[in-house]
Amino acid sequence: MPITEHTVKTDGHTSFYLAAGPEDGPLVIFVHGWPELSISWRHQLPALAALGFRTLAPDMRGYGRSSVYPHHHDYAQDKIVGDMIGLLDALGADKAVWVGHDWGSPVVWNLASHHPERCHGVANLCVPYYTLERGLDHTLSLADRQLYPEAEFPAAQWDYMRYYEESFDEAIAPMDANVPAFVKLLFRKGNPDGEGKPAVTATARRERGMIGTSTIPDLPRDDDIVSAEELSSYVSALERNGFSGPSSWYMNHAANAAYALTARNDGYLDLPVLFLNARYDYVCECTHSRLAEPMRHYCRNLTEVTLRTGHWMAQEKPREVNAALVRWLATAVSAIWPQAE
Repeated sequence: MPITEHTVKTDGHTSFYLAAGPEDGPLVIFVHGWPELSISWRHQLPALAALGFRTLAPDMRGYGRSSVYPHHHDYAQDKIVGDMIGLLDALGADKAVWVGHDWGSPVVWNLASHHPERCHGVANLCVPYYTLERGLDHTLSLADRQLYPEAEFPAAQWDYMRYYEESFDEAIAPMDANVPAFVKLLFRKGNPDGEGKPAVTATARRERGMIGTSTIPDLPRDDDIVSAEELSSYVSALERNGFSGPSSWYMNHAANAAYALTARNDGYLDLPVLFLNARYDYVCECTHSRLAEPMRHYCRNLTEVTLRTGHWMAQEKPREVNAALVRWLATAVSAIWPQAE
């Protein structure tokens, strides 16, 4: 199933996106996170397109061939959600199924809670509802204080987010200085040995580095996650645009929390929701902590699936992720299943 490239401009914002599948098929839009690209959904776009869905994946604001903005406040959630509504309008579509990962998940959660009429259903990988989209202070209230005693780890595994807030230029400098090494370090499969241990991100401020060290090692590429060609695409985009835009998504916790308070239906989601939990994702740790508890309260039509994978689950275990998405679409969102011709 061929993947094609497109660009659309809405209200001064340019969105580049990849698309596959019949143009009249039910619409599924995939929303990537930090520090990724539309190609992060390379395994999902053709798989769902082959079933008759019209699949899209944009480069998000600050990334790739979409618009890049100069200020932190340009990356607040309300603006990013506006980009996605603008994209949907430009496509002439009333609704879509939205699928998010990492920082794409808060975008999708906000679409569901603020614009449910534009959603057939929503699915998210790694980041559960009623967490990050409500700001860092709220997310910290769900920290596992047995694993992260407050005296030693005041910001738990999210200490790197505080590091951004307090020392933004210092935090991104090593990334911009050696993009290939940083991307190779980042895009790695999950490690079961880390279960029950503090994440490396929990000491970011103490060690003056996002991953618990200020020195980025030059590791071999993890071929289970990213090919040489894909790595080149990520590196060229991040070298061209820099990490300031992508990392500015972390600099709007107060504004994002205020936006979350304007959600409809008191924040409850009645539409179909799928959450894919990555067992070996130790920053978005939902298997042993309370992080997913609010989601279970506020999502009234929730399906949860746990996969034994790390954070980059759509690339590490694409068959399992695709199978979970297809099963959910065929059962919880069956009204939009493509009709056989």
